[in-house]
Amino acid sequence: MSTVIHPAREPRLDARHGIRPDPRTRQRRDEVRRSREELLEALFSSLSRRDQRVRGEHYLRGLLRADGRKSVRNIALSLGLPDEEQRLHHFISGSTWDWAPMRAAHAGFLERARPPQAWVLHAVTIPKAGEHTVGVDRFADTRAGRTVSGQRAFAAWYASAGFSAPVNWRLFMPRHWMEDAELRTRAEIPPALSYEPVEQCGPAAVLEAARDWRLPPRPVLMDLRGGTDWQSAHRFLAAGLPVLARTSATDRFVVDAPAQPRTPVPATAASVLDALRSARREVTWADPGNRGLTHTSWVTAARVRLPDDRLPSDGPQGTHRPLLLLGEWHPGQRSPAQIWVTDLIEAAPDELVRMTKLTRRVALDQNLGAGRTGTRDFVGRSFCGWHRHMTLASAAHTMRLLGSAAA
Repeated sequence: MSTVIHPAREPRLDARHGIRPDPRTRQRRDEVRRSREELLEALFSSLSRRDQRVRGEHYLRGLLRADGRKSVRNIALSLGLPDEEQRLHHFISGSTWDWAPMRAAHAGFLERARPPQAWVLHAVTIPKAGEHTVGVDRFADTRAGRTVSGQRAFAAWYASAGFSAPVNWRLFMPRHWMEDAELRTRAEIPPALSYEPVEQCGPAAVLEAARDWRLPPRPVLMDLRGGTDWQSAHRFLAAGLPVLARTSATDRFVVDAPAQPRTPVPATAASVLDALRSARREVTWADPGNRGLTHTSWVTAARVRLPDDRLPSDGPQGTHRPLLLLGEWHPGQRSPAQIWVTDLIEAAPDELVRMTKLTRRVALDQNLGAGRTGTRDFVGRSFCGWHRHMTLASAAHTMRLLGSAAA
């Protein structure tokens, strides 16, 4: 089965128009066309019925073409197929196809075509009005500094310096949604699905993909600021996935030095790094949002351990995993702009700093890329519909970036 999403028809550039075709441009377009065909073949190989594959192609093509909100109606209209609206709605919210094989195929394609450097765990707040959209709740958004109404979702992104895409999603379902029989029935929540605390949703999205899809181990970039329980990082370490986590200046660590006292006193990350200001070194890194633009930071690192009172309660007692505390200063600033901690203790600090910029790559692609393919646009009561929509929206994001890479 070969399914092709055709790009918008462009004027022919040939001798009749006085413009000589560029062989390199044609080659890049051919490469993109082949990559898109390979992705589509992989995505829809898990759909056994031909009509499902047709609906899948239509929905994916509509996500790329529709202007404004990527509703089912707008998708159908963008295709010039208004009569398809009901069929597309059933394909997303009323069908029974499993989204996990499609997500695994998407990740497998990226492994071959755009090998990632790391996982980036990215939290997304999706504002929603009303109370009927699946998973909607009112909660305090600590980053925005206000109470919002909407969904909380977590995406596991495959990321490299020049390309990133979400490959797995977790939608946080508040406890009242999971314990109210009427809400569960209305949202068509699978009976086997139980309540999962919000702090476990993000790690679960990465762990499910890394373990169940048998993908090569990659470092996990995550944010542990704001009092997040370190149990989440421990879950990655226990699974054999290195962690590079952003942390707060007030988080406490024990300096791992031979001359430390018998009962070491924990110190804040800021004070540990401030004592090493004279040992900082200059590091240049490329700006993910501006090709060719580079920036300079000043970086230093220290070997540390977690204090006893911050060790995971379910971990082996009496053991202290060695960690590297990494501080990054922008020129002219007294305090570190970012502080990270990692178990990649043998890695060079300059390479670690460059790896942290993958979070900027993902934030940029989420705001300017994935948002254009509908990751914030699903409005419906179906839990399974949300996951199917997000699966195809993620694939559409990769399709769009493949085309941008050739432009």
